Amino acid sequence: MAGTVVYAYAVARSTEALGPAAAGAHGIAGAPVLLLHAEDPGLAAAVSRVPAEDFRQDALAEHLEDLQWLETAARAHHAVVAALAAVTTVLPLRLATVYFDDDGVRSALDARQDEFTAALARLAAQVEWGVKIYVEAPAPDPVPEGPPPADVGPGRAYLHARRAVRDRHAERYRAAEQAAARVEAAAARLAVARAHHRVHSGEPVGEQGENVLNDAYLVPVERAGVFREDVLRAGQGLNGVRVEVTGPWAPYSFAVLPQDEPTGGERPV
Repeated sequence: MAGTVVYAYAVARSTEALGPAAAGAHGIAGAPVLLLHAEDPGLAAAVSRVPAEDFRQDALAEHLEDLQWLETAARAHHAVVAALAAVTTVLPLRLATVYFDDDGVRSALDARQDEFTAALARLAAQVEWGVKIYVEAPAPDPVPEGPPPADVGPGRAYLHARRAVRDRHAERYRAAEQAAARVEAAAARLAVARAHHRVHSGEPVGEQGENVLNDAYLVPVERAGVFREDVLRAGQGLNGVRVEVTGPWAPYSFAVLPQDEPTGGERPV
C-alpha cells in the first residue's frame, strides 16, 4: 500500500485463538492488527500498516524525543503484545520495528525460523515479573520547640542534623541489601531465569523513593501467584525499604530477537 510501512509488534505461535486476538487489538494510532505467516505455518508476525512519513528515520528520531508520542506508542505496542500473550506464546519485538512491506516481514520470519521456533518453545507457559526495590527517603527531623541549648551553636546543630539524616540513609541502604538478598533467595526457588535492568536513576526521590534494584524474572505460569506472594513477603519488616512486584507480563526481557543487520527489508531505527 502506497505511503505506508509495516510496523511489527511480535512474533507468535500460530493458534486458533491468535486470529481473533489480533483482530480485536488496536495498534499504533489505532491501526488494525494483521497476521503475516512464515513458510512454517506455526509462526506468525503481528503487524499494522502505518504512515511511512511517521517512521522515516528523521521523523522517528523526533518522535523518540517526544515523551508524549513515545508513551502513546509504547502503550499501543504493549496492548497488542498483551492481547496476543493472553492466547499464545509471543516474542515481543522492539518498539518501532518497521519493514518496508509484507514481504520483508515474511523474509525475516523465514530467515530466523529456527531461532524464533526455539525461543518460543523455551518461553512457552512462562511469564515475566518485574521486581524493584526502593529506599524511601527518611522523614525530616521534627522541629524542636523552644530555643536551642545555649552551648549548641547553629553550625553544630546543622552538622548534627546532617549526620542524623546520613545515618538514617545508611540504615536504609543496609536494609535494602538485606531485602535484595531475601528477594533473590525467594525468587531463585521459583524462577527459571533472571535479567538485570538499569535502575531508574536521575529521578527525584519523591514519594516512591530511590530505585536501587530493577530486575525481571521468568516464571512458569503455574508458579506465578506464589512467586508474587513470596517476593513481596521477602521485603516485609525492613524499615525504609519497599519491594514492588509488577506483572505478569509477556517475556520482554527474555525474548531472543535478531540484533544483527536488518533482514528482509527491516529499517534500522
